[in-house]
Amino acid sequence: MQNWYQIFPRNTGLSVYAWIAFCVLPFYFILRSSSLYEVMFGILMVIMFFISYRLSFISKGWVVYLSVMIETIISVIMILYFVYVYFSLFLSFFIGNIKDRVRFWTLYVIHLLTTVITVSVGFFTKTEMFFAQLPFIVISVLGVIVLPISMYNRNKQEKLEGELEVANKKISQLIVLEERQRIARDLHDTLGQKLSLIGLKTDLAGKLIEKDPKAARQEMIDVRQTASTALKEVREMVADMRGVRLVDEIARVKEIMDAAQMNIHLEGTPKLQNTPLLVESVLSMCLKEAITNVIKHSKASNCKISIQQLSNEVVIRVQDDGVGLEENAQYQGTGLQGMRERLDFVNGSFEISQTNGTLLKFSVPTVIQQTY
Repeated sequence: MQNWYQIFPRNTGLSVYAWIAFCVLPFYFILRSSSLYEVMFGILMVIMFFISYRLSFISKGWVVYLSVMIETIISVIMILYFVYVYFSLFLSFFIGNIKDRVRFWTLYVIHLLTTVITVSVGFFTKTEMFFAQLPFIVISVLGVIVLPISMYNRNKQEKLEGELEVANKKISQLIVLEERQRIARDLHDTLGQKLSLIGLKTDLAGKLIEKDPKAARQEMIDVRQTASTALKEVREMVADMRGVRLVDEIARVKEIMDAAQMNIHLEGTPKLQNTPLLVESVLSMCLKEAITNVIKHSKASNCKISIQQLSNEVVIRVQDDGVGLEENAQYQGTGLQGMRERLDFVNGSFEISQTNGTLLKFSVPTVIQQTY
């Protein structure tokens, strides 16, 4: 409901001055009466109507409907005794502002029937006075029919538009949050792999520093190059979040596997055909996370990567001969959630099982379909 100081209807096709005129007009109809008692009675009805009308806007619960009932009775009295039908328009405006559908239609039907029946009775009891105002009475009855539905639909539309605006703001906030999380995951994966490589090469250099200083120096050179590469990748990722080709990722995987002194076996070709860059980037990031987990947690000596491009999807399997899932609970929760989220984004699937180690299988359709 609107506030009490907004009781004059807005956006109904009539200016506020017309509604003010409707507030003043009843006194003209009342003062035409010859009896002083009728004049006093009419003025009392007008005062009671506007008191009830204000209460209907500022009250809640049963008081609202009691006020509407009083207003309806007064409107009937004003039509029958003073041929003043315009209070019905005020009631129509109030009913149009009711938000509950059942209550709206209940009051709408009651008000419409009451007005039509009262006007019909008035034509038979005060035929001459009613026919003198026939055009205005017809317009008022049409207002009783149209105005509440128009106000109800307009208020409903405004409510939906407000909810849509709030929903759009929330969606924008969620998009920003999702983008931040995605960037955080990508940075984590990129830096995690490079920092793991730096750690491995640093440990190796520490072991070789006395036995083979030349080899130790080369390892430290590799550490510096890896750090520079990581810094470059982070800058490029933050600058334009560029896509990562699977061929480039396989080259980095081989590098980190060699540094970890782990044998790598590659089946299939990383050169994908007719595959969107988004799909290839998701596969590359998932492969990066999978290899990082293998090196950190599996304690494996061998790792097999299988790349299979089918007519409608790309399937990658990562198999290691490590300790497996049962003995490595940490492996199950490290980075796997990020992989699932990336794959869900492109309608991909993810499976993990234990077969002489751990087998990770993830696949992505080459054509991304929109889900509803």
